[in-house]
Amino acid sequence: MTQKIIRLSKSCIGPEEKKAVMEVLDFEYLGMGSYVEKFEKELSAFLGRPAVCVVNGTAALHLAVQACGLKAGDEVLVPSLTYVASFQAISATGAKPVACDIHPDTCLVDLIDAQKRLTPSTKAIMPVYYAGESGNRDEIYAFAREHQLRVIEDAAHAFGSVHEGKRIGSFGDITCFSFDGIKNITSGEGGCIVTDDVDILQKVKDARLLGVEKDSEKRFLGQRSWEFNVTLQGWRYHMSNIMAAIGLVQLKKMPHMAAIRQTLASRYDELFKGHTKIKLLKRSSAAVPHIYVVRIKGLLDRKALQDKLLAAGIQTGVHYQPNHLLSLYHDSKALPCSQTESLFPELLTLPLHPDLSAADIDYVADQLSKSV
Repeated sequence: MTQKIIRLSKSCIGPEEKKAVMEVLDFEYLGMGSYVEKFEKELSAFLGRPAVCVVNGTAALHLAVQACGLKAGDEVLVPSLTYVASFQAISATGAKPVACDIHPDTCLVDLIDAQKRLTPSTKAIMPVYYAGESGNRDEIYAFAREHQLRVIEDAAHAFGSVHEGKRIGSFGDITCFSFDGIKNITSGEGGCIVTDDVDILQKVKDARLLGVEKDSEKRFLGQRSWEFNVTLQGWRYHMSNIMAAIGLVQLKKMPHMAAIRQTLASRYDELFKGHTKIKLLKRSSAAVPHIYVVRIKGLLDRKALQDKLLAAGIQTGVHYQPNHLLSLYHDSKALPCSQTESLFPELLTLPLHPDLSAADIDYVADQLSKSV
C-alpha cells in the first residue's frame, strides 16, 4: 500500500474552476479579454480601490517598481529573507535591491537595520508580508514618510489578511499580490497591482501590454490596437481569460479558504505551545497565513530532519534562502544581515493548505515534536 503524502502546499481547486476554464475554452478567446476585466472589477470591489491584473506576482512587483520611475542608480530597501522574485523585480528595472535584516520573531523587515542602509539613492522600501503577517506596517509607512520613500508592498503571502480592521491592499501606497498555484487564492498563475495613484495605474496598464498605450480598453472589448504609440518600456505581462476565470471562482471561495488556513494554523499553534525547541513566529489572528513556519532552536541538520519527516509521509520546505547570500546580490561591502543568517538554518515550513484535515495537522505536529 502506498503511503499517503501530506503535501507542503497545493492548488486547491474543484469542479467550479474546471467548469469556468471550459467556458473560456468554448468562448474561444483565451487571451486578455472580458474575463480579465471582470476579475479586475471584482478584485477592485473586494479591496475597495482599483486593481490591475498581470501574469504573475513578480510581474506585479516589476511593473510597480518601474511605474514609480526607479532606474539604474536608485536603491530599494527589501528584507533579505524573501523569495528571489522580490529582488529580481527590483533589479529588472536597473535599480539596486538593498538587503535588510529581519526581526527574528516575525521575519519582517527590521527598520532599525534599514535605517543604517539608507543613502541619498534610496527611493523606495519593499516590505514583504512574510507568511501573511503585516505587523509593522504602520512603522514602515512612518519610516517611508520620514525619508520620502515610495512603499511597494510585497503582499504575495497576504491576500485576505487584515491590518487594524482593513484588508491589506485596501489602503496605502502600492500593494502587489500573487495568485500563483499555491497562494491564498490562485488563478493558476497571475497577480495584481492595487493603488489609488492614477498615474501608476495607467503606466502599469500600458506596460503589461508591451507599452501599447490604452490597449487594455481594446482587449476588454475583444479588439486590438492596430495603430498605436509607445512611450515607455513595456513587457508581455498581461493576464489571460483562462487565468481570470479561475481567479473569479477562487475569489468567491476566499472567505471559506481563508478561515480554514487560519483554523489549521491555530491548531499548529496550540499543539506546539510550550515545546522547548519549536518556537512559533508571531502572527496576528487577522492574518491569513500562506505558509506555516517554525523556528527549531539549535537545529544543526535541517536536511536530515526533512528526510526523516518525508519518510513519515510529510513534505516540508524552507522559506527562504537569504538573497544577500546569492551570487547576483552578494555585496561584500554591505553590512551583515546577522539576524537573517542566524535564523535561516533553523526555519522549517510545515504543510498548510485548505485541503488538509485536523488529523493531518495533528500527525505533522506529533512527528515533528518527536523528531527534534
